Amino acid sequence: MSNFENVTIIKEANIYFEGKVSSRTVEFSDGSKKTLGVMMVGDYEFDTNENELVEIQTGRVDVLLPNEHEWQTFIKGTSFEVPKNSSFKLQVKEVIDYCCSYY
Repeated sequence: MSNFENVTIIKEANIYFEGKVSSRTVEFSDGSKKTLGVMMVGDYEFDTNENELVEIQTGRVDVLLPNEHEWQTFIKGTSFEVPKNSSFKLQVKEVIDYCCSYY
């Protein structure tokens, strides 16, 4: 899906890692939400409160998922899931544009 209809966008940005990662929250009428964001080149670690589906729109990132020992590479058109109450690491190799769905 390349666009969303009938949504509310929260104006205030979610900003992490001194501005190297930022996103905007999109709320849907059914109560679900997504974030649309950009990550600059760098290494990051995030904790999750909900299950997450991360879709890579552009760029390249290596990801170390919870309970895994090997990094996986994700590029435009690929995605990965992260379970709630866990953490995952990212090594952003090229600036990425991403969409994160929470469920």
